Amino acid sequence: MSGAVLIALAAAIGNLLQGWDNATIAGSVLYIKKEFNLQTQPTMEGLIVAMSLIGATVITTFSGPVSDMLGRRPMLIISSVLYFLSGLVMLWSPNVYVLLLARLLDGFGIGLAVTLVPVYISETAPPEIRGRLNTFPQFTGSVGMFLSYCMVFGMSLTYAPSWRLMLGVLSIPSLAYFFLTLFYLPESPRWLVSKGRMKEAKQVLQRLRGREDVSGEMALLIEGLGVGGEVSIEEYIIGPDHELADNHDEKDQIKLYGAEEGLSWIAKPVTGQSTLGLASRHGSMANQSMPLMDPMVTLFGSVHEKLPEMGSMRSMLFSNVGSMFNIAENQGKTDHWDEESQKDEENHMSDGDSGAESDDNLRSPLLSRQGTNAETNMGPPTSLSMRQGSNFANGGEKASMGIGGGWQLAYRKDEKKEGALKRIYLHEEGGGTGSRRGSIISLHGDAHGEGEFIHAAALVSQSVLRAESLLGGQQSIEEAVETQSEIVTKKSGWKALFEPGVKHALIVGVGIQILQQFSGINGVLYYTPQILEQAGVGVLLSNMGIGSDSASFLISAVTTLLMLPSIGVAMRLMDLSGRRWLLLATLPVLLASLIVLVLGNVINMGEVMHAVISTVSVVVYFCTFVMGFGPIPNILCSEIFPTSVRGICIAICALTFWIGDIIVTYSLPVMLTSIGLGGVFGIYAVVCALAWVFVFLKVPETKGMPLEVITEFFAVGAKKVATE
Repeated sequence: MSGAVLIALAAAIGNLLQGWDNATIAGSVLYIKKEFNLQTQPTMEGLIVAMSLIGATVITTFSGPVSDMLGRRPMLIISSVLYFLSGLVMLWSPNVYVLLLARLLDGFGIGLAVTLVPVYISETAPPEIRGRLNTFPQFTGSVGMFLSYCMVFGMSLTYAPSWRLMLGVLSIPSLAYFFLTLFYLPESPRWLVSKGRMKEAKQVLQRLRGREDVSGEMALLIEGLGVGGEVSIEEYIIGPDHELADNHDEKDQIKLYGAEEGLSWIAKPVTGQSTLGLASRHGSMANQSMPLMDPMVTLFGSVHEKLPEMGSMRSMLFSNVGSMFNIAENQGKTDHWDEESQKDEENHMSDGDSGAESDDNLRSPLLSRQGTNAETNMGPPTSLSMRQGSNFANGGEKASMGIGGGWQLAYRKDEKKEGALKRIYLHEEGGGTGSRRGSIISLHGDAHGEGEFIHAAALVSQSVLRAESLLGGQQSIEEAVETQSEIVTKKSGWKALFEPGVKHALIVGVGIQILQQFSGINGVLYYTPQILEQAGVGVLLSNMGIGSDSASFLISAVTTLLMLPSIGVAMRLMDLSGRRWLLLATLPVLLASLIVLVLGNVINMGEVMHAVISTVSVVVYFCTFVMGFGPIPNILCSEIFPTSVRGICIAICALTFWIGDIIVTYSLPVMLTSIGLGGVFGIYAVVCALAWVFVFLKVPETKGMPLEVITEFFAVGAKKVATE
């Protein structure tokens, strides 16, 4: 996965430039005021700082729909060019009006980067580490702020600090970002699939994943184009084939093969009520005690209650299963993995030319019939060996492949529609084995064996692919979709925003962006030097021979440096504990730090105690914010929307972000004069409390889930909510 990691890190340089610019303008504005005599023109001073916000807001309005048309990569290239040009113009700036133009161009670059980098990373990252990689923008942004504060602090110690040089240095890292976006970053494979460019998407995925066989993920990306149809929730029992295959009801059985010799299992539909189905229809016991909780939160949570245990049959199955399928004839016989023929295939593939190998993988069937001694004695050959780079069962009725995060994408014929396929997103249901769980599920007498059984949840819906070409082994996934171009090139306009799943996702995305902006980050960020100066820290530095301006820069640099380890902790926990848990755990700490700041401003604690408490509260607030409420809203917004409208939806969420930023920034001076610093922090504390309630009731857990599965959950969950 090193390819995906490096690509995400390179894309996140755009956020490093944003952090760099934010810190630089905060320092250089002190010198800009002196040169242009703006001490008596606070409006012009505020406009210089806010022009980048205005530019970001304007460009965000167009960035989403345009990125859906042109692609993610061209927009990131444009962003790097805008950064570079704005740096050059700021370096020149003969008057304040040219400086305003430069700041507007800079805002355009910021808006594109902040909006599209999380989308780009989400669309290229594997599900297992998507959260960690999408924390890179927060990390690089903080690194940019730290480096910029260090630069500004160093320049402030010179005899005549140059604000033009402070701002113009932005062109140097932006030039590096331009070359990275132009020559290193590939286009998003999901965007390529949405435009029908299957071979290009396959090549990009092979580069990102570091392997030739990406057929499972290609199928997933194609299926993502058909989100929003009728979805049903089913449940399967999975067990060793010798224990479950003796049942005569074989109509819906799906065969699963492991990666070791002799390992194979059968997935059987559950008869009766599944726990996941109950959760979606009526809500869990937790839902019943919390009537306002969105049932979708419980629906998502049922997937994350318990991950497969390392070393168990569950972990082997859901990490290594290569194919699920059913052969019409001889279904009752036990099929085994032909390990020897697999090795022969691998050796043959490794000896071939890489270019030819890639081309062959587009056309080779998933399975080839292999003759073994056992089959010779039993009659017609039934053992099947998977070929690398392959896609579907040759002559079978069902097929499947791993799609990451412990999920399998399975297929079966749709009995109600001729030539149609059903797609099945299959995942182990939290709760463990059948023997320990005490489930109400009926096994029809098959549970007497000593083997381990898995309860697997499944989302079943209509596939965008057709059965005749795929299950007959005539075409690969890519070729099949190219022959069904009307599915791939289908336009998704503004009407798609009113789909139940998309509407529900927009409520979550817009709501969490509003609450993030009004939780106090800008107030604490912009007034950190003032808060710490009042606390006496600035006086201490002045006694060391450092001027007040330089002291504020140094304090900000140190505060930013302390944020970096916290972001590192967030990276570690993002895909382990999850987004929802991090938010629920960090928001109370934000609330507590704001309450302490309020008390510090209304209670006389003494000079030393006031300095210590205020400084610790600000540092704790920043470090906690970057662990949860800083990166997670953008991560969630980049995950919860379908591919066809992801650009438009992320633009709506980003527009909410920038409008909220502008409102908070310009309301601060008015609020400070009317209710004081203690009153402002009191309002922020109330918003943090409301944010915790919103997250608890409305925000589901998305860790480790493929993007297409997330959007499918939103579609089915929203429809369930609407019918209740």
